[in-house]
Amino acid sequence: MVEFGLYMLLSVIETFALFFLAFKVFKIDLFIKEMIFAASIMSFFSFIIRKDYQLPQVDIVLQYTLIFFFFWFLFRIHVFYAAIMTGMAYQGYSFFQTVYYFLFERLGIMSIHLTFLSEFPTYLLQISTASTAILVGVIIENRRKGFDFIPDKPAGKIKVSLREKILFALNLPSFIIVVFTLFLTQQLMSFYLLLPFCYASILYGYLYLSYKRDRG
Repeated sequence: MVEFGLYMLLSVIETFALFFLAFKVFKIDLFIKEMIFAASIMSFFSFIIRKDYQLPQVDIVLQYTLIFFFFWFLFRIHVFYAAIMTGMAYQGYSFFQTVYYFLFERLGIMSIHLTFLSEFPTYLLQISTASTAILVGVIIENRRKGFDFIPDKPAGKIKVSLREKILFALNLPSFIIVVFTLFLTQQLMSFYLLLPFCYASILYGYLYLSYKRDRG
């Protein structure tokens, strides 16, 4: 029961931080209750899939998919832009997480042989990543940065620019990297260093194109 409680608490904080970062990056008002609700559902499914079925790969894909659908249906973001927000938010959060993972592994704090649900280093990784995501979101807001090209209408026709089409296309490599993340962590640790650079490269593409779209 304690294990379940800790997992739920930290997972809700993580998912909330991801949503927080996404909304701050795109200058969208926060929906606190809805964010907690979505985070709780995602965390519960994650616990069941990882603990009862031992399918972390399925969980990663499911979490990515749920984020997209929550952006679309719960937060009422247009489906096209919901996909862009999902890709960018997940890439940003995963970049922070892989950097911390690599750092902790090099410091001897974390190991790929740890039990995912019960070891303290995993909790430290979750707290560090979530704190960084929230801090970055706060900095973006305080410095009046971010992008505001995402419309506030969930339906209807939209005029899609070439840059937005490329932004949307970035979801494919983004999703592929997400799928292979756990495989690299467990099977090819020697290549794990490449992940932060992969995430950073795609994230740079999202940010650059978003900047050009916002200023153009």
